[in-house]
Amino acid sequence: MSRYVIDKNGLIENISRVKEKAGVPVIGVVKGNGYGFGLKEFATLLKDNGIETFAVTEVDDIEELREAVGDADILVMRSTCVKAEAEIIAKQECIATIGSRKAAEVMSETAKELGVTVKCHLKIDTGMGRYGFMPSEVEEAISCYGLEGLDFCGAYTHFSSAFTNVGLTKTQLVMFKDTVEQIRKAGKDVGILHAANSPALFNVDGVTLDAVRVGSAFTGRLIANGETGLNRLGSLEAEVIEIKTVPRGYSIGYNGLFTTARETKIAIVPIGHYDGFGLSKQKEAADFHGILSAAKKYAKKEQMYVKIGGRMFCVIGEIGLSHTAVDVTGSDVEIGDTASVDISPLMVNPRIKRVYK
Repeated sequence: MSRYVIDKNGLIENISRVKEKAGVPVIGVVKGNGYGFGLKEFATLLKDNGIETFAVTEVDDIEELREAVGDADILVMRSTCVKAEAEIIAKQECIATIGSRKAAEVMSETAKELGVTVKCHLKIDTGMGRYGFMPSEVEEAISCYGLEGLDFCGAYTHFSSAFTNVGLTKTQLVMFKDTVEQIRKAGKDVGILHAANSPALFNVDGVTLDAVRVGSAFTGRLIANGETGLNRLGSLEAEVIEIKTVPRGYSIGYNGLFTTARETKIAIVPIGHYDGFGLSKQKEAADFHGILSAAKKYAKKEQMYVKIGGRMFCVIGEIGLSHTAVDVTGSDVEIGDTASVDISPLMVNPRIKRVYK
């Protein structure tokens, strides 16, 4: 049975490294099923290691996260105008994101109906282009502070290019600070400020503000300009379930795209596309140029490998939905040996069990 294995001690070391690097409170972002590490398990470990505030994007994640972190603060990082979502956020006593006048009005109406006060963080859009007031809309943002039932206790923005563009990131930070200053001059208390995500924390100096939002850095899988000191965590594992030997000239896998050049010992590992192995993010394109580009990438595709007994072995043939064939010729690989592949947790099927060791 396949499982996604996470080194618990390595994760604890990463948490410590992130906290040390930040030097300010860390908001633990656990969106995307805890960045693929399992929402409840991941959040619980973060809480046990000093993370006191959490963040998600999906309203459906709130209940499970609340069970894991108790009465810790939960920031919902989506500005929503949907009444049903606003009700869940308010009832679960989460911190709402307010990125438009309409979202503020819906949350205010919900708060009044429920007889509660909802904590809110104002979202400023400095170039991501999703949620948030643009700097030119600062007067509209200021008007939200007077709405009944809303307690604005923070403000934030989101860097669009901290992976690769330090200059743009710093420009976004200046825009954010300038907008916040205008709100302060209007007599409003903006509360805590946060902007840095994982790549910004490790790639750009001077972006920490009052708090940082970190998710991918905990996994050790982020795009950084230099050494981060983080452990790269997570591997998909399963046991070898079958071994066979085939003659030279034998076709392997769908469409017979691979033919053995010699007598070949093959190990069958029960992982495949359904588990997330062999998948990658690709730009969807339906035009001729897109199809041609995809064909060229296929022709030049990188060799895939599986680790068994500490050695790397080549995948042969096309990876299937649930199975992969591995060339283990000349080795002592046996049925029952553990096979593992390095794969991003975000690509792993949520049904796969997460195992912390």
